[in-house]
Amino acid sequence: MIIYGWRQQVKQLATATYLCGQCQNPTAHALRRAVTKFTLFFIPLFPIRSRYFTVCTFCGATNKLTKAEAEQVMATQQGAAPQPPQAQPPQSVPQIQPPAAGGQFGRQQPPAPRG
Repeated sequence: MIIYGWRQQVKQLATATYLCGQCQNPTAHALRRAVTKFTLFFIPLFPIRSRYFTVCTFCGATNKLTKAEAEQVMATQQGAAPQPPQAQPPQSVPQIQPPAAGGQFGRQQPPAPRG
């Protein structure tokens, strides 16, 4: 009896920060590669299919990318700065300032007495 099948492995390649098309938040997106391999007796032998996609770390939305687009995202993370991918163009992310002391996440200050 011969036991054969396939197995999929997902590997994270890079992380890019840009505006999510689903939730409209400027968040990190994980670039991942899913490789499906043919197995014989539960031993992976050779790749059958390879897919690239990004996952929003805020809402979990996924977007498929081509190999060329994935290479562009990886190159921008390494500092080469080629053209952004066409499926999800990275947009400038506004700098978020931490709240001042006593701000939204700190202790609330009582209002000053009037009079």
